[in-house]
Amino acid sequence: MSKQYLMAIDAGTGSVRAVVFDLDGNQIGCVQKEWEHKEDPRFPGSMDFDWVHNWELACECTRGVLAQTGIEPAQIAGVSTTCMREGIVLFDKDGQEIWACANVDARSNDEVGELIRMDPALEKEVYLKSGQTYALGALPRLLWVKNKMPEVYEKIAAVGMFNDWLIFKLTGVEAVEPSNGSTTGIFDLKSRSWDADIAGKCGLRSDIFPPVIESGQIIAGISAKGAADTGLAEGTPVVVGGGDCQLGTIGVGATEPGQAAVFGGSFWQYEFNTDSGQTDPLCRVRVNCHAIPGVWQYEALAFKPGLVMRWFRDGFCQYEKKLAQELGCDPYDLMNKEAEKIPAGCYGMMCTFSDVMNFISWKHAAPTFTNFELEPEKFNRYTFYRAILENTALLVKGHMELVKEATGNMPEEVIFAGGASKSPLWSQILADVLGMPVKVPVVKEATALGAAIMAGTGVGIYSSFEEGARRTVKFEKTFMPNAENHKVYEEMYEPWRRVYAAQLKLVNEGLTRPMWVAPGVS
Repeated sequence: MSKQYLMAIDAGTGSVRAVVFDLDGNQIGCVQKEWEHKEDPRFPGSMDFDWVHNWELACECTRGVLAQTGIEPAQIAGVSTTCMREGIVLFDKDGQEIWACANVDARSNDEVGELIRMDPALEKEVYLKSGQTYALGALPRLLWVKNKMPEVYEKIAAVGMFNDWLIFKLTGVEAVEPSNGSTTGIFDLKSRSWDADIAGKCGLRSDIFPPVIESGQIIAGISAKGAADTGLAEGTPVVVGGGDCQLGTIGVGATEPGQAAVFGGSFWQYEFNTDSGQTDPLCRVRVNCHAIPGVWQYEALAFKPGLVMRWFRDGFCQYEKKLAQELGCDPYDLMNKEAEKIPAGCYGMMCTFSDVMNFISWKHAAPTFTNFELEPEKFNRYTFYRAILENTALLVKGHMELVKEATGNMPEEVIFAGGASKSPLWSQILADVLGMPVKVPVVKEATALGAAIMAGTGVGIYSSFEEGARRTVKFEKTFMPNAENHKVYEEMYEPWRRVYAAQLKLVNEGLTRPMWVAPGVS
């Protein structure tokens, strides 16, 4: 019998990729294509999804990775899909796409206002059942289609997410899975299925929701059309996948209740697994279905830490960029080397960017550095750089405490993945702030590995998600907290929260501009 492999197709915010793994979790090949979500000039804030061109790109990836690796299509034992959450695709009765938007779409401010005016208490009611507010979900976007494109709204036969869309293109079968479907805000968390009552109260139709199939199940084999498009073998089992963060937690080995992971990229997510779909009574933190049946996740989001890092590098570290180019290394490595020399707490300086999450009233203060002195030997660009690293770690601490308030639980260790985990300094600061071990996996971009584990479990290669994770996930290093540094950060945390509250007050008084504010929040 020829060697078998697993394929993940990953539709991210900025690109689509096809990744092939062997059965032990080693990445054999990857082909990635960038894509754009263009704004419709008629609708400010819109981010349309081009399903024709983007499917062509996805097929270039699947064909490309087979060519790159020399693997025969018949050697692919199973395929699964994952994607950015919140992006939605609408289909007509013939299964044709008629409208789609990416997760970064922000055209529905008017509709959020409409929902709030219609019933000021409805958002909390929706949250307590679905774990979602109007800030990120599909409810306002569907209402936008109803109001602004009624001819499209009348033709809707089904709504799906991007991972579901990929499966539909591969197999011709329409269905939604709970991990991504629950991010729409139209799901009942406990039943892990659509809630027609929520749709009705928001003025939406209740006859547009396809069947729900749990992640890890074979939905169908690749169709003749799917095979012709992708280069994969007709009949290859396609296994239901899930949302990127949920599959990412599987891809770093966080498969059971009580385990937690932090994903550090452009945005940072703290994911805590729980065996209950119970929501936060104060509506502060997001709750999603996990891709593992019978497990849910509390999710706390930090806005833009990775983008702040890029801004600081490009705006203030031209010397490091030039030197890194000459040396053939990453400018962040040079910046980290100097920032390591700055003591924990940055001589009392702190900064504010993203705030601890408050899902029901989500707003961030103006970006601010404060409490520095005019002493260049202490307060130079490396101090400011380290302050950004510390700020993000303090934010994770706030999110962990927030989830503990809602669930009564705190993990004993945390897994740190994503691009930020490539920084040993950031990993160590995170351990020092949290006062707990921080484990960094070998595969840091773990979403695709999670999808491969899903595919392998679905076709019976692994007996369970847990067994698949144990076989494939390997750890590079565990960062242990430094007790002295932890004490510094413990003393720093409450002043930082109070400084942030003061900065947010300036925003509320109209004296400074918020870094970001959710639709409908004043």
